[in-house]
Amino acid sequence: MSEPAIAEQVPLSQYTTLELGGPAEHFVRVADRAALIDALQWARARTLPVQVIGGGSNVVISDHGLPGLTVRIETRGVTVSRAADGVELHAEAGEPWDGLVARAVADDLAGIECLSGIPGLAGATPIQNVGAYGQEVSQTIRRVELLDRDSLQVSTRTHAECGFGYRTSAFKAEPNRFIVLGVTFGLQEHGAASVRYAELARALANPQPSLAAVRDAVLQLRRTKSMVLDPADENRRSVGSFFLNPVLPDSRVRDVAARALAAGLIQAESELPTFAAESGTKIPAAWLIERAGFTKGLRAGNVGISSRHTLALVHHGGGSSAKLVELARTIRDGVLGQFGVHLHPEPVLLGLPF
Repeated sequence: MSEPAIAEQVPLSQYTTLELGGPAEHFVRVADRAALIDALQWARARTLPVQVIGGGSNVVISDHGLPGLTVRIETRGVTVSRAADGVELHAEAGEPWDGLVARAVADDLAGIECLSGIPGLAGATPIQNVGAYGQEVSQTIRRVELLDRDSLQVSTRTHAECGFGYRTSAFKAEPNRFIVLGVTFGLQEHGAASVRYAELARALANPQPSLAAVRDAVLQLRRTKSMVLDPADENRRSVGSFFLNPVLPDSRVRDVAARALAAGLIQAESELPTFAAESGTKIPAAWLIERAGFTKGLRAGNVGISSRHTLALVHHGGGSSAKLVELARTIRDGVLGQFGVHLHPEPVLLGLPF
């Protein structure tokens, strides 16, 4: 075992897109798998808890920081190989996600083009089953390579063993068991671009667009919503969508519609926006939030709602994670009171009750 380069009391705000979070008691950056194992063994020898972070784009960290050892994954590497039914693109966990999408599009490999502009690292995508504009990574993931935190053994799960669902997976259900080491995607060379999302289709002039055209359109749509990392954007300090879209059984959807009708928010049940989902019916969280009285641009001191997207909570500088989550709870409670629907956070909250 090599001695890892452990730093002390490292501010985690510099490693999150919210630019919030207190210090890590101990902190290490790992650039390869051996360094990751060394770091885990170092923490084990001292009976310290371990928290793994990546791009920091889907996490809210307590202002008090994190105890134990915080490990930042920075492993890199991309390989492309032929398969019987397409092309396999393998990425190490620390590969920047949007760079991987850009490479796939440049190589004319279809399957992840609608996921352009999403911040973060490749290793996080299967955990959250990242999705946007009609695509989810679960549609193309073939294998996920894992490190068991206890045994330090490496294993591989096939797609069927990953337990994918709407913004979830078997890995999210057991957050302290595995660390994602790498992900293999099955893509189609010269395949047709995916245009399943109505908003995206409207943004494209060509009914049969190229992968590059879809990527450009998605990036433009995300920019209009402040959903790309842009240092000049006043809404840049966020984790993207803070709330998951609720998926409800039909009886609950009818109840939401009845509440909206009674409040004069819609004139007919058919006006309630809904989308089919695997396990029920999805209602846009943004619609619920806005109709509960929370508007774009709302400020609560140094935090607030994005001026461009109701689902994004933003940090305007000089704020705190506690105040951001307090605002999130206020929104959650407002939606619950108006519609009887409990909104759940999409990012991981570390050291912060919700």
